[in-house]
Amino acid sequence: MKACIVILLIVFSVISLAFIQNKVTAYQSLYTEGIEEFKLSEASLLRSIEHSRLDNSQGIDTLKFAIAEARLKLKDIDFWLRYYEPNAYRKINGPLPVEWENEVFEKFEAPYRREGAGLSLAEISLSQKSRVKDSLIALIRRSQEAIKTYEADSITSQLKTFSSFFLANRLFLLNLAAVYNTGFECPDTSRVLPEMVSMLTGTRRIYESYNQSFPEKRLSAEYLAFYDGMIAFIRRQNGFSSLDRYVFIRDYVNPLFRKNQEYILGYDVKSISFNDYTLNNDAKSIFDKFLYTPQNTKGIFSLVEDEKTLSRIRAIGKLLFFDPILSGNNKRSCASCHKPTQYFTDTVMQTAMSYDGEHHLTRNTPTLINAVYNHLLMLDGKHTTLQSQAKAVITNPDEMGSEEKQLIRKVMSCKEYRDAFKQFLKYTPEEKQVTMDHIVSAITFYDGSYSRFYSPFDEAMNKKADVTSEVKDGFNLFMSRAKCGTCHFVPNFNGVKPPYIGSEFEVLGTPETADFRSLSPDKGRFMVNQAPETLHAFRTGSIRNAAFTGPYMHNGIFKSLDEVIDFYDAGGGEGKKMIVENQTLSGDSLKLSKKDKKELLAFIYSLNEDVIFEEAPQALPVSSDPALNDRKVGGQY
Repeated sequence: MKACIVILLIVFSVISLAFIQNKVTAYQSLYTEGIEEFKLSEASLLRSIEHSRLDNSQGIDTLKFAIAEARLKLKDIDFWLRYYEPNAYRKINGPLPVEWENEVFEKFEAPYRREGAGLSLAEISLSQKSRVKDSLIALIRRSQEAIKTYEADSITSQLKTFSSFFLANRLFLLNLAAVYNTGFECPDTSRVLPEMVSMLTGTRRIYESYNQSFPEKRLSAEYLAFYDGMIAFIRRQNGFSSLDRYVFIRDYVNPLFRKNQEYILGYDVKSISFNDYTLNNDAKSIFDKFLYTPQNTKGIFSLVEDEKTLSRIRAIGKLLFFDPILSGNNKRSCASCHKPTQYFTDTVMQTAMSYDGEHHLTRNTPTLINAVYNHLLMLDGKHTTLQSQAKAVITNPDEMGSEEKQLIRKVMSCKEYRDAFKQFLKYTPEEKQVTMDHIVSAITFYDGSYSRFYSPFDEAMNKKADVTSEVKDGFNLFMSRAKCGTCHFVPNFNGVKPPYIGSEFEVLGTPETADFRSLSPDKGRFMVNQAPETLHAFRTGSIRNAAFTGPYMHNGIFKSLDEVIDFYDAGGGEGKKMIVENQTLSGDSLKLSKKDKKELLAFIYSLNEDVIFEEAPQALPVSSDPALNDRKVGGQY
C-alpha cells in the first residue's frame, strides 16, 4: 500500500512539474498576442496595397496611413524582435534594400548579400516617381514570411527564462540612445516621436507581464517609476527636431541602462545569443569606453594578465612604433605616418608619403585613436584585426616595404628586443620562437592604449561635468535635423550601432578635387567585396577628436571641418551635381543655417578627448649589426 502511495506521489509530482513547465505565462502570452496583432496589420496593409491606386495622391496617402498603423504594431514588439533575430528584422523593417556588412562573429567569412524588406522600404518606394505595385507587395510578403521566424521554438523557448529579458532590455535601451530617436529607420521623421511613445508604452506592458511571470527576478518599483518618468518626458516633447535628446539620454536612458546592467550581474544573467558577443556586462554607462570590445589590442598576448608583464610589452611596443627597423630601408616607422603629437595621424599631408619617398599614397592617414572600436579596419574594411592590419602595412611595398623574415632577423639583432621577446615567449606556449605576431601584437598593445580617454561630452553624459548650451543644441541637431546620428552612432559616433557587432559603410560622393568636377576614383569597399552597392563605399569613422585629425575624407580632400559640414549640408556628391548612382547619403540639402553649423562644431569639439600623450623614446635599441645603428627615432620621412 505504501509503495502504491509513493508511486502515485511521484507520478503526481511529475505531472505537476510538467504542468508548471508548460504553463503559458503572462509574458509569453503578451509576446504571442503581439506577434498575432502585427501579422494582422501586415495582412491589412497587403490588402490595401492590392486594392489601391498608386497614380494619385489619395491612394498614396491611404497606403502611408496603413504603413503607419503597421509600424505602431511593430513598435509594440520591437523590444523582442530586434534582439531575438536581427536578420529577420531586416526583412520586416530594413533600412536598405541590400546590405553586405559582416557581423563580428562572421568576421572571417566573406561578406554575403542580405536583402532588406518590410515597412520602411515600402514607404520609401511610395515617395519615388516609379511606383510598382508588385514590388510593394513583394516587400510586405517577405515581411510576412520573416515574422514567422519569431514563432520558432528556438525563440519562444527563451521566453521561459528571465535571462533573455534583461539582454533584450539592454539592447532596447541602447537603441533608444542611438537609433530610435534619430529617424534611422523611420522615413517620415514626423512619426519618430509618436512611434517612440507607442514603443515605450508597449515595452511598459512587457515589463508588467515580465514581473508577473518572474516575480523573483523582477524589475524594481524604482526602475518602473523612472521608466514612467521617461515616458512622461517624451510625451512633453513638441516634435522630432525639438526633442531634447541630451536630457533624454543623460537623465533617463543612461541611468536605466546602468540599472539594467546591475540586474544582469546581480541575477547572473546568461546569454545564448551572438547579439551579446561584444557587450561588456561590467560597463556602468553607455558612455563607458569599455561598453563593447570589437578589437583585441593584446593579439598573441591575449592570455597575459600580469600588469608588470603587460607594462613591459607596452614599452617594447612603443619602441617598435618609433623604430624604422620595421621598414625595408630602415628609414620609415609607424610614427612616420601616425604621428603621436598629431593624434596618431598626419595633419600636414593630404595623403602620406609613399615608401619610395617621391610619391604619395592614395588615402589619408586615419587616426589610430579609437580604431579599436571598429570591427573592420582600414577605410575599405579589408582587415578584421589590428594585428593583421599592422602586418599588412609593414609588409606593403608602398608603405613600409619590409619582408617578414628579414624584419624578425633585424629586430632580434637588438639585445633589448631579443631579451624581451624571449621572456614573452612563455606567455605564448604554442609558439617556440618569436614571430611577426609577437612584434605586431606589442605594437597594437601600445597604440591601442590611447583609446581609453574621455571627452567633456562623455563626462557630461556621465553626470561628472556639464557642457555649454551650444554643445547641447549641437548634439540635438546632430541627432535630428542634421541627420549625422543616422550614420555616426552613439556613443563612439562611428559606424558601429547597437548591438555593436558590425561596421557600416557609406557612399558619400567624395570628390577627387575641391572643385567637385569629378568623383574620387577610389573604389573603396568594392576592392574587398565587388558588389554594386559597395562601389566608392568607405567605413564610417568616428568624429571623436575630429578637431585634431584633419584633413578629412578618405583622400584628405577637405582641409577643415567647415568644408566637411558644407559638403554634407549640400547633399554630398549628388547634391554637388556629380553623378553618384549608389550614394547612400541623401542628395537633398539639409538647409543648415550659420547658427546650426556653429552649434554642430561646438558639439564636435566637445568630443575632443583628454588624451595624455607621451614623449618619443630618447634612443632606440642597439643592434649587433652596425649598419642598423644609425636609425632615427620616428624615421627619416
